[in-house]
Amino acid sequence: MGRAYQNRKVSMAKTSDAKAKVYSKYGREIYVCAKSGGTDPSGNLALRGLIDRAKKDQVPTHVIDKALDKAKGGGGEDFAPARYEGFGPGGCMVIVDCLTDNPNRTFGDVRQCFTKTKCKIGTQGVVSHMFDHAAILAFKNNDEDAVLEALLTADVDVSDIESDDGQITIFTPQSDYFKAKHALLDSLGEIDFEVDEIQFIPKSVTTISDEDLMMFDKFLDMLNDLDDVQNVYHDAEF
Repeated sequence: MGRAYQNRKVSMAKTSDAKAKVYSKYGREIYVCAKSGGTDPSGNLALRGLIDRAKKDQVPTHVIDKALDKAKGGGGEDFAPARYEGFGPGGCMVIVDCLTDNPNRTFGDVRQCFTKTKCKIGTQGVVSHMFDHAAILAFKNNDEDAVLEALLTADVDVSDIESDDGQITIFTPQSDYFKAKHALLDSLGEIDFEVDEIQFIPKSVTTISDEDLMMFDKFLDMLNDLDDVQNVYHDAEF
Protein backbone atom coordinates (compact mmCIF):
# COMPACT_ATOMS: atom_id res chain seq x y z
CA MET A 1 0.00 0.00 0.00
CA GLY A 2 2.40 2.62 1.27
CA ARG A 3 2.94 6.18 0.26
CA ALA A 4 1.58 5.74 -3.23
CA TYR A 5 -1.81 6.88 -1.91
CA GLN A 6 -0.57 10.47 -1.86
CA ASN A 7 -0.27 10.51 -5.64
CA ARG A 8 -3.51 8.70 -6.41
CA LYS A 9 -6.00 11.18 -5.02
CA VAL A 10 -6.95 14.38 -6.81
CA SER A 11 -8.22 16.72 -4.12
CA MET A 12 -10.16 19.92 -4.53
CA ALA A 13 -8.13 22.66 -6.19
CA LYS A 14 -6.53 25.02 -3.72
CA THR A 15 -5.31 27.85 -5.96
CA SER A 16 -6.29 31.37 -4.93
CA ASP A 17 -8.86 31.74 -7.73
CA ALA A 18 -10.60 28.53 -6.63
CA LYS A 19 -10.96 29.26 -2.90
CA ALA A 20 -14.71 29.83 -3.09
CA LYS A 21 -15.17 26.42 -4.69
CA VAL A 22 -12.98 24.77 -2.04
CA TYR A 23 -14.93 26.46 0.75
CA SER A 24 -18.23 25.38 -0.80
CA LYS A 25 -17.14 21.74 -1.06
CA TYR A 26 -15.86 21.64 2.51
CA GLY A 27 -19.00 23.38 3.74
CA ARG A 28 -21.19 20.79 2.03
CA GLU A 29 -19.19 17.86 3.43
CA ILE A 30 -19.16 19.29 6.96
CA TYR A 31 -22.92 19.90 6.78
CA VAL A 32 -23.64 16.31 5.69
CA CYS A 33 -21.25 14.80 8.24
CA ALA A 34 -22.69 16.90 11.10
CA LYS A 35 -26.28 16.25 10.11
CA SER A 36 -25.79 12.49 10.02
CA GLY A 37 -23.44 12.03 12.99
CA GLY A 38 -24.03 15.01 15.27
CA THR A 39 -22.65 18.54 15.37
CA ASP A 40 -20.33 18.02 18.35
CA PRO A 41 -16.82 17.16 17.05
CA SER A 42 -15.90 15.47 20.33
CA GLY A 43 -18.62 12.90 19.75
CA ASN A 44 -18.33 12.72 15.97
CA LEU A 45 -14.79 11.69 15.09
CA ALA A 46 -15.42 11.90 11.35
CA LEU A 47 -16.56 15.51 11.77
CA ARG A 48 -13.59 16.28 14.00
CA GLY A 49 -11.16 14.99 11.37
CA LEU A 50 -12.97 16.85 8.61
CA ILE A 51 -12.86 20.15 10.48
CA ASP A 52 -9.17 19.69 11.24
CA ARG A 53 -8.52 19.02 7.56
CA ALA A 54 -10.54 22.07 6.54
CA LYS A 55 -8.50 24.26 8.89
CA LYS A 56 -5.25 22.89 7.45
CA ASP A 57 -6.56 23.85 4.02
CA GLN A 58 -7.19 27.37 5.37
CA VAL A 59 -10.97 27.23 5.25
CA PRO A 60 -12.22 30.23 7.32
CA THR A 61 -13.90 29.57 10.64
CA HIS A 62 -17.09 31.32 9.53
CA VAL A 63 -17.51 28.83 6.67
CA ILE A 64 -17.19 25.90 9.10
CA ASP A 65 -19.53 27.51 11.65
CA LYS A 66 -22.13 28.25 8.99
CA ALA A 67 -22.19 24.60 7.91
CA LEU A 68 -22.53 23.44 11.53
CA ASP A 69 -25.31 25.94 12.25
CA LYS A 70 -27.18 24.76 9.17
CA ALA A 71 -26.87 21.14 10.36
CA LYS A 72 -28.14 22.10 13.83
CA GLY A 73 -31.24 23.61 12.24
CA GLY A 74 -32.27 20.23 10.92
CA GLY A 75 -33.56 21.62 7.63
CA GLY A 76 -31.75 22.69 4.51
CA GLU A 77 -30.60 20.67 1.55
CA ASP A 78 -30.85 16.91 1.47
CA PHE A 79 -27.46 15.91 0.09
CA ALA A 80 -26.67 12.26 -0.54
CA PRO A 81 -23.43 10.54 -1.54
CA ALA A 82 -23.06 9.33 -5.11
CA ARG A 83 -20.17 7.36 -6.56
CA TYR A 84 -19.30 6.88 -10.23
CA GLU A 85 -16.66 4.61 -11.72
CA GLY A 86 -15.06 4.21 -15.10
CA PHE A 87 -12.00 4.35 -17.27
CA GLY A 88 -10.12 7.59 -17.91
CA PRO A 89 -7.52 8.59 -20.52
CA GLY A 90 -5.03 5.86 -21.27
CA GLY A 91 -7.32 3.25 -19.72
CA CYS A 92 -6.64 4.32 -16.13
CA MET A 93 -9.25 3.44 -13.51
CA VAL A 94 -11.19 6.29 -11.91
CA ILE A 95 -13.59 6.66 -8.97
CA VAL A 96 -15.54 9.91 -8.56
CA ASP A 97 -17.13 10.64 -5.17
CA CYS A 98 -19.89 13.23 -5.05
CA LEU A 99 -22.40 14.80 -2.68
CA THR A 100 -25.59 15.75 -4.52
CA ASP A 101 -29.14 16.99 -4.01
CA ASN A 102 -30.03 15.94 -7.56
CA PRO A 103 -28.58 12.56 -8.61
CA ASN A 104 -29.87 12.80 -12.19
CA ARG A 105 -28.14 16.14 -12.72
CA THR A 106 -24.92 14.95 -11.14
CA PHE A 107 -24.80 11.75 -13.17
CA GLY A 108 -25.34 13.73 -16.37
CA ASP A 109 -22.58 16.20 -15.47
CA VAL A 110 -20.07 13.47 -14.54
CA ARG A 111 -20.92 11.39 -17.63
CA GLN A 112 -20.27 14.44 -19.80
CA CYS A 113 -16.76 14.74 -18.33
CA PHE A 114 -16.12 11.15 -19.41
CA THR A 115 -17.61 11.44 -22.89
CA LYS A 116 -16.02 14.79 -23.75
CA THR A 117 -12.58 13.37 -23.04
CA LYS A 118 -13.27 10.09 -24.89
CA CYS A 119 -13.45 8.13 -21.65
CA LYS A 120 -15.96 5.50 -20.54
CA ILE A 121 -18.17 5.67 -17.46
CA GLY A 122 -19.11 2.25 -16.13
CA THR A 123 -21.51 0.61 -13.72
CA GLN A 124 -21.05 0.52 -9.95
CA GLY A 125 -18.22 -1.83 -8.99
CA VAL A 126 -16.57 -1.88 -12.40
CA VAL A 127 -13.24 -0.61 -11.01
CA SER A 128 -13.67 -0.22 -7.23
CA HIS A 129 -12.71 -3.86 -6.67
CA MET A 130 -9.23 -2.86 -7.84
CA PHE A 131 -8.88 -0.32 -5.01
CA ASP A 132 -8.53 -0.72 -1.24
CA HIS A 133 -11.06 1.40 0.68
CA ALA A 134 -8.73 2.42 3.48
CA ALA A 135 -8.59 4.74 6.44
CA ILE A 136 -5.30 6.64 6.64
CA LEU A 137 -4.06 8.26 9.85
CA ALA A 138 -0.70 10.03 9.97
CA PHE A 139 0.81 11.96 12.89
CA LYS A 140 4.10 12.87 14.52
CA ASN A 141 5.39 10.05 16.72
CA ASN A 142 8.63 8.12 17.09
CA ASP A 143 7.40 5.00 18.87
CA GLU A 144 6.01 2.67 16.20
CA ASP A 145 5.90 -0.29 18.62
CA ALA A 146 3.73 1.58 21.13
CA VAL A 147 1.36 2.77 18.40
CA LEU A 148 1.04 -0.71 16.93
CA GLU A 149 0.45 -2.23 20.37
CA ALA A 150 -2.35 0.27 21.07
CA LEU A 151 -4.05 -0.63 17.78
CA LEU A 152 -3.70 -4.39 18.17
CA THR A 153 -4.93 -4.24 21.78
CA ALA A 154 -8.08 -2.53 20.46
CA ASP A 155 -8.45 -5.30 17.86
CA VAL A 156 -7.81 -2.93 14.94
CA ASP A 157 -6.99 -4.62 11.64
CA VAL A 158 -3.75 -2.84 10.66
CA SER A 159 -3.18 -3.23 6.92
CA ASP A 160 0.14 -1.36 6.98
CA ILE A 161 2.15 0.95 9.21
CA GLU A 162 5.04 3.20 8.21
CA SER A 163 7.49 5.20 10.27
CA ASP A 164 9.47 7.85 8.47
CA ASP A 165 11.32 10.89 9.82
CA GLY A 166 9.31 11.09 13.03
CA GLN A 167 5.93 10.53 11.38
CA ILE A 168 3.84 7.38 11.61
CA THR A 169 1.26 6.53 8.95
CA ILE A 170 -1.35 3.86 9.61
CA PHE A 171 -3.53 2.12 7.04
CA THR A 172 -6.63 0.19 8.13
CA PRO A 173 -9.82 -0.95 6.37
CA GLN A 174 -12.30 1.91 6.32
CA SER A 175 -14.61 -0.13 8.58
CA ASP A 176 -11.98 0.15 11.35
CA TYR A 177 -11.57 3.94 11.07
CA PHE A 178 -13.43 4.88 14.26
CA LYS A 179 -11.97 1.99 16.24
CA ALA A 180 -8.43 2.94 15.18
CA LYS A 181 -8.88 6.62 15.96
CA HIS A 182 -10.42 5.90 19.37
CA ALA A 183 -7.55 3.53 20.20
CA LEU A 184 -4.92 6.13 19.30
CA LEU A 185 -6.61 8.96 21.21
CA ASP A 186 -7.21 6.78 24.26
CA SER A 187 -3.61 5.56 24.31
CA LEU A 188 -1.68 8.64 23.21
CA GLY A 189 -3.93 11.52 24.22
CA GLU A 190 -4.52 14.52 21.97
CA ILE A 191 -3.09 14.02 18.47
CA ASP A 192 -2.59 16.53 15.67
CA PHE A 193 -3.25 14.32 12.65
CA GLU A 194 -1.37 15.28 9.50
CA VAL A 195 -3.65 12.95 7.53
CA ASP A 196 -7.09 11.84 8.72
CA GLU A 197 -9.02 10.51 5.75
CA ILE A 198 -10.73 7.57 4.14
CA GLN A 199 -9.50 7.02 0.59
CA PHE A 200 -9.55 4.59 -2.29
CA ILE A 201 -5.99 3.34 -2.84
CA PRO A 202 -5.26 1.47 -6.08
CA LYS A 203 -3.89 -2.07 -5.81
CA SER A 204 -1.84 -1.50 -8.99
CA VAL A 205 -1.04 1.33 -11.40
CA THR A 206 -1.82 2.11 -15.02
CA THR A 207 0.98 3.93 -16.82
CA ILE A 208 -0.37 6.55 -19.21
CA SER A 209 1.62 8.06 -22.06
CA ASP A 210 2.64 11.68 -22.54
CA GLU A 211 0.11 11.76 -25.35
CA ASP A 212 -2.71 10.91 -22.92
CA LEU A 213 -1.49 13.24 -20.18
CA MET A 214 -3.02 16.41 -21.64
CA MET A 215 -6.42 14.74 -21.95
CA PHE A 216 -6.04 13.32 -18.42
CA ASP A 217 -5.44 16.83 -17.04
CA LYS A 218 -8.48 18.13 -18.94
CA PHE A 219 -10.58 15.27 -17.60
CA LEU A 220 -9.59 16.01 -13.98
CA ASP A 221 -10.12 19.75 -14.43
CA MET A 222 -13.62 19.16 -15.78
CA LEU A 223 -14.51 16.92 -12.83
CA ASN A 224 -13.11 19.31 -10.23
CA ASP A 225 -15.08 22.16 -11.77
CA LEU A 226 -18.31 20.39 -10.81
CA ASP A 227 -19.74 21.58 -7.49
CA ASP A 228 -21.03 18.11 -6.64
CA VAL A 229 -17.65 16.37 -6.99
CA GLN A 230 -15.84 15.97 -3.68
CA ASN A 231 -12.90 13.73 -4.59
CA VAL A 232 -11.46 11.86 -7.55
CA TYR A 233 -9.34 8.72 -7.13
CA HIS A 234 -7.30 7.09 -9.87
CA ASP A 235 -4.53 4.59 -10.55
CA ALA A 236 -2.72 6.63 -13.22
CA GLU A 237 1.06 6.85 -13.23
CA PHE A 238 2.89 9.12 -15.62
